[in-house]
Amino acid sequence: MSSLAAMLQAPGAMVQCDEDPEAVYEFLCEKGWSDGLPVIPPTPERVERMLAYCDRDFDQPVVKIPPRFGAATPLRIAANAVMAGCKPQYFPLVMLALEALAEEQYNLYGTQATTHPCTPMLIFNGPIAKEVGLNSGNNAMGNYFRANAAIGRAVRLALVNIGAAIPGTGDMATAGTPAKFTFCVAENEDNSPWEPLHVEQGLPKDATAVTVVAAESPHNVNDHESSSPEGILTMCAGTIANTGSNNAYYDGQPVMAFGPEHAATVAAGGMSKADVKQWLWEHATIPMSKFSKEGIERRFRRKLAAQYADAPLDTPVHMWGKPEDLIIIVTGGAGKHSQWVPTFGNTRAATRALKRADGEFVKSIEELKRG
Repeated sequence: MSSLAAMLQAPGAMVQCDEDPEAVYEFLCEKGWSDGLPVIPPTPERVERMLAYCDRDFDQPVVKIPPRFGAATPLRIAANAVMAGCKPQYFPLVMLALEALAEEQYNLYGTQATTHPCTPMLIFNGPIAKEVGLNSGNNAMGNYFRANAAIGRAVRLALVNIGAAIPGTGDMATAGTPAKFTFCVAENEDNSPWEPLHVEQGLPKDATAVTVVAAESPHNVNDHESSSPEGILTMCAGTIANTGSNNAYYDGQPVMAFGPEHAATVAAGGMSKADVKQWLWEHATIPMSKFSKEGIERRFRRKLAAQYADAPLDTPVHMWGKPEDLIIIVTGGAGKHSQWVPTFGNTRAATRALKRADGEFVKSIEELKRG
């Protein structure tokens, strides 16, 4: 493996800056290397500590990040992870998420450069998510919890600093979303009545995996009244059915994130994940007439002509392509709320499991610590 010291001594590898925290903050903002918030200075010592949990060559790209297609080496990713406030133990999960984002079906170039307000939603499953402290309970999609905040932020910083997703040049989002700071959750497997997402996708339960989705900010589903599966799902369908959603036009994979209480009620009525997907696909629809005349002509009559060229205006438009394309997770704590997460649309979710260099699933994060 290449000497870390030699890599850090290469031309352009380091810059000089006053060590005062305010000076560092000003310097990084001036250079465009921050997300607008203060960061931890990525000194050689801190980067080296981060790389203690990396079992790869530090200077070999893990992925290339568009739109610049910058080489995301472990060394560069580690610098961004330090800046984001990651513990070294988080680092393998940051790299895992970036690998998943590079999967072709995710369409990272499109999601980086679009005017749509999408951002990577990182959904973690498995034992290492718990081991490093990822929150899956109360406020799972919110603030406060370091692992969620720092891992999601490290991924976003890498997309900006390595991939050049800079607002107005590489990132053309019209208004953006607060989720672009960080959007990282873990599934609440202990309080889910269904199999976890990674198991549903064919991975063993004791594997640790991330599923990445090009997501909008979550849309709340408030339902304190319903006591039946049909009642809760009716409220979900009403939130999902939205004329402004990209998912009405593209073959994407949106997310229905049930709160544990809603999930328990739905499952107690005998409904599996597959049942829920089918029910919502059938009921979360909008008559084509609700869309603008221009939208009907351009989107439905032309782009989706095989299905809608001669369809009457009262034809129901589904909010995603096939029932099975809906992603269902359970996350959050007590309370009768769930979250609907639309997507960029022209994207598919990607899942990667955490493995050692020999291909074996990682059982504990300490397996990846360098000797």
